[in-house]
This record gives sequence, structure tokens and C-alpha cells, in this order.
Amino acid sequence: MNKPVMTEEQLLAQPAEAYMSEEQQAFFRDLLTRERESLRERIDEEFQALRNNDNIPGDAADVGSAEEHRQWQLRMLEREKKLLDKIDESLDRLANGDYGYCEETGEPIGLRRLLLRPTATLSIEAKERQEQIERHVGET
Repeated sequence: MNKPVMTEEQLLAQPAEAYMSEEQQAFFRDLLTRERESLRERIDEEFQALRNNDNIPGDAADVGSAEEHRQWQLRMLEREKKLLDKIDESLDRLANGDYGYCEETGEPIGLRRLLLRPTATLSIEAKERQEQIERHVGET
């Protein structure tokens, strides 16, 4: 029988030396898997809704409004698909032992950041540097 996954409070109460221990990895694996399942269900529901609304008869305003809603749904599906890919990448990093460590510096990303954004690949400092560079490049 599988050992129950710890709670968020238990995770945060662990000492720094326990960072990305088997227990912590199990916590994030469970969190990412649940997020993945929930996201898959939403994507399937949205996709089905798009299919069901393909040929809505009506006047030009109704058709235009329906098309605008359809475009919004497609953009949302695209964003959710990108998130699904990030979740899969995070699960791969967990399997490889790279999860929880900054891709740029190799330093721990931190439990609080991972709880807020389980798909994070950069520490806060590295992310801020990346955003500063993007702003600087955008200004030129």
C-alpha cells in the first residue's frame, strides 16, 4: 500500500536538508499529476463544446458573436495545451531528478515558489534577470 502524500504544511515544515527528498518529490508528483488530470478534463470539455457549437444558425450578429467566442475558446485551449506540455516536462524532470532546481543556476527553486508555480524551471532571481533582459531588449 502506498504511503500517503504529505500535506502542504508538512512539506513547508521540513528542514532545508530535506529539499527534494523522496517524500517531497512524491508530493510534487502527486500535485502535478492531479493538475494534469484536471487540465485534461477541461481541455476535453472545451474541445467538445467547440465541436457542438460548429454550425449555429442565426443572424449575422449571432454568427459574429459565436465566432468571437470560438476564437476565445481556441486561444484558451492553446494556453491550456502549453500548460499541459509544461506539466509533462515537469514530470519528466521529476523522473530525471532535475525537478526543483533552476535550469540556469542549478540552485534550488524553493518550495514556496514550486507550490505557487509547480512548473517553474527558474529561481525567482533567474526569472527576474530573464525579465529584465526581455524588457531591455524590448526597449531597443
